[in-house]
Amino acid sequence: MKVLIADDEAITRLLLETTLGSWGYEVCAAREGGEALRMFEDTPPPDIVLLDWMMPERDGPEVCRIIRARPQPVPVYIILLTSLGGRQNIVQGLQAGADDYITKPFDREELRARLEVGRRVVELQRSLVEHVRQLEHALERVKQLQGLVPICSYCKKIRNDRNYWQRLESYISEHSEAQFTHGICPECYEKMAKPEQENLP
Repeated sequence: MKVLIADDEAITRLLLETTLGSWGYEVCAAREGGEALRMFEDTPPPDIVLLDWMMPERDGPEVCRIIRARPQPVPVYIILLTSLGGRQNIVQGLQAGADDYITKPFDREELRARLEVGRRVVELQRSLVEHVRQLEHALERVKQLQGLVPICSYCKKIRNDRNYWQRLESYISEHSEAQFTHGICPECYEKMAKPEQENLP
């Protein structure tokens, strides 16, 4: 899982890079908010962002607001790192779009636990996005069977989108997940199958 660290303090940035790398995260680091935003455009984008609150050019809350304003298939998980304490600052950071908040100096185990929460949230969001994609695909396939379908009055073949006539079961199989088994309805049995059996030697 990719983590972007943005902190203007070189020692803190290096400590975070080393620590997160030892925990198995793919880490990239920025020295200030503007650089963090530019790195956020990388492919693939980071899954989790650790933002220092007080940085030159753009501070953590401003970077939060900019990131949240951008469309994202899977929202990034943002954690603010700051030496600022107090309820008002926590509320301000969360209102800017942060998902979590850690005060400096941070505790290693607390940081690791909060990153694990972020990882689980991101994985859940990815799973939901994939389920939505599958549902949209299924709905699209269902929609293909809607509307007027030209069918021959005699042989019951269907004219497809390429203007070719094909058997009913073949057409439905191409446009849905339906599978067919063949049998004989009572009416056809009496009219066709039964006389054929009676005429057998």
